[in-house]
Amino acid sequence: MTIPSAKTVTAKVLVVGGGPGGYVAAIRAGQLGLDTVLVEADRLGGTCLIRGCIPSKALIHVASRFEAMEQSLGDGRFGIALDLPPRLDLAAAMRWKDGIVDRLSGGVAALLRKAKVRVLRGWAVFSDAKTCTVQGSDGPLTVRAEHVILANGSEPVPLPNLPFAGPVLSSTEALSLERLPRRLVVVGGGYIGLELGSAFAKMGSTVTVVEAQPRILPLYDAALTDPVRRWLERAGVTLHLGARALGMEAEGNGQALVVQTADSGMIRLPVDAVLSTVGRRPRLEGWGFEAMGVERRGAFVAVDDQCRTSMRNVWAIGDLVGEPMLAHKASAQGEMVAEIIAGHRRRFAPAAIPAVCFTEPEIVSVGLSPTEASAQGIDVIVDQFPFAANGRALTLDAGESGFVRLVARRDDRRVIGIQAVGTHVSELSGEFALALEMGAELEDVAGTIHAHPTLGEVFHEAALKLLGRPLHLGS
Repeated sequence: MTIPSAKTVTAKVLVVGGGPGGYVAAIRAGQLGLDTVLVEADRLGGTCLIRGCIPSKALIHVASRFEAMEQSLGDGRFGIALDLPPRLDLAAAMRWKDGIVDRLSGGVAALLRKAKVRVLRGWAVFSDAKTCTVQGSDGPLTVRAEHVILANGSEPVPLPNLPFAGPVLSSTEALSLERLPRRLVVVGGGYIGLELGSAFAKMGSTVTVVEAQPRILPLYDAALTDPVRRWLERAGVTLHLGARALGMEAEGNGQALVVQTADSGMIRLPVDAVLSTVGRRPRLEGWGFEAMGVERRGAFVAVDDQCRTSMRNVWAIGDLVGEPMLAHKASAQGEMVAEIIAGHRRRFAPAAIPAVCFTEPEIVSVGLSPTEASAQGIDVIVDQFPFAANGRALTLDAGESGFVRLVARRDDRRVIGIQAVGTHVSELSGEFALALEMGAELEDVAGTIHAHPTLGEVFHEAALKLLGRPLHLGS
């Protein structure tokens, strides 16, 4: 419920930030009977729901539907043919996306009300570790709490020579465009840039990617990223790898991005828009963090395995405390902290946190890659099974180049890493994470009956193959 106008509010728990970490912490604290206040200056849901994960996936879905219709022109595919090309109304697509965001944000508000969490709209500025002033529409309000959970999230990092302004967009602005940019340059070949860049390419933009590293998606190994690179090349996306964006310059009646490439020297790329996605940083400015006496670890807030900071009864979760900056990590930490405050015995020690890249095709990584395992001195066995040998993948026209790869200890055959690339593999991430969290061995995966026909059968077959007895793969 919304807090009525008052001078001072006290609570057992004060949560700062209404994103996936903060609102989950507040809901769980409320469920546990703790008097809880949540402060949020923007809409409930945070970056992920309002301007990140959810709207980007909605736009990716629109782009894929549009691309599929374009592929049905003339003779078409799968026996489906269109006589006229489809027409994209990006503004209408954005309104549909906004409707999803509105529905989910409203759902968060309802869940907070159900948990009896008091919601205060406004910007919180701390004067000490347990006291903040919230500037809202009804004027300033002081909030004091016994426990404070910091869930302030993160923000896009601009390049010094490429500030966000004019045609230079962060992902936030890119997800609000109402006109399709004819020429789009994506600076940064990580997952955010490639997810959105691929979507705009499907919708008809001419897309160029500028990445400083020698390959795209540098946090993943080449076996996982090569199918993505091949798709980008087939889609007409130009890749400049080992290249640096130097800044904008006038170009006729428009503007161009100046790029230092590895092989062609200095080039100029005429643009209608530049999407800069070179990283994110914890949001530590502008809310009095320095007055709280909380220690940092590099760019992040220092916490232990219970998300305790250096200040008693001040907790920090999510993007504030380091990589991976993922919504589901923040939610898990928020739930845990609320339970610790309520007296439960918890610590944050997941076996693995799944990472998903919603490119074309999708990538999932859970646990250790073969290279990471070797770097830790672990003797492993590794093998993979292709989607090309899976009936469900073929019925989805998704058999090309995808696979599921298993990494297991050689001695006890315990699974310590799972990676996959292919259409819809994001939906397998939960099964992968569960296997690692439960300490599954290869025999456990191989002995689990998987429904047919499903993509999950590839996980089963990968375990069988690593055990030396695949059923659906010839020699």
